[in-house]
Amino acid sequence: MGIASGIVLFMVVWFMTFLVVLPLRIQTQGEAGDVVPGTHSGSPEKHHLKKKALIVTGISAVIWSILAYIILSGMITVRDIDMFDRMGPATEEAS
Repeated sequence: MGIASGIVLFMVVWFMTFLVVLPLRIQTQGEAGDVVPGTHSGSPEKHHLKKKALIVTGISAVIWSILAYIILSGMITVRDIDMFDRMGPATEEAS
């Protein structure tokens, strides 16, 4: 795995984790009792985006580390997920 693919993997993991964490612990305007005219009562009053971004970065770093280890160690390769045998048989490399 190169540097670019490592960064792309981290960003994918970060955004997937962020989208999971985003709806957690949101206080809506309806719950706060202060609905701004012209907005929905389900609009967030306090969303804590900075705090969530920092938490997601830590969680993503752990998940990325595990995935990078699995990829770099060769536990799972592209041939393992080739369901239709399009890659053909694996060739043995001479040592």
